[in-house]
Amino acid sequence: MRFSIHFYCFHPIMTDNRHYKDEKYLSLAIELAVDNVKNGGGPFGAVVVKDGVLISEGKNLVTHENDPTAHAEVIAIRKAADKLGSHSLEGCTIYSSTEPCPMCLGAIYWAGIKEIVFASNKNDAERAGFIDAHIYREMRLEYEKRSIKTRYVNISSSGDEFAEWEKKEDKEVY
Repeated sequence: MRFSIHFYCFHPIMTDNRHYKDEKYLSLAIELAVDNVKNGGGPFGAVVVKDGVLISEGKNLVTHENDPTAHAEVIAIRKAADKLGSHSLEGCTIYSSTEPCPMCLGAIYWAGIKEIVFASNKNDAERAGFIDAHIYREMRLEYEKRSIKTRYVNISSSGDEFAEWEKKEDKEVY
């Protein structure tokens, strides 16, 4: 007589749907980053998801396009906004292989994305030679203490652009 014994292991990824989604989309972002490195790009990937549906992907194109703003998150945001036909990505989640740099974090806030999920952090990026952590530190400093000379000059027309904006009746605040 033969007996069959089955062992069932309930791993958190199988029982926690949120963890499963996080791992699925973070794995995709990391896969984009690894593939990008193999093709001469930077080690960063990102995807935008809305209501459980993949909307867009982005990989770092800084060196490919000679564009210092072509970060994975920015590329994914641009593609998602284009696909959804809106500058507002309200209700979306961005999954990034690495903690977004200050520029990307700003873009994420401007886009109205509801959640950021990342796999590696700014310290990991710094150990690999990227300056994300340095920029975060610089942003906390007074202008005169920053490594890039930063000056605030108030001239007679300073603020005219906002006065004009405030008069505009058909403005769309973002």
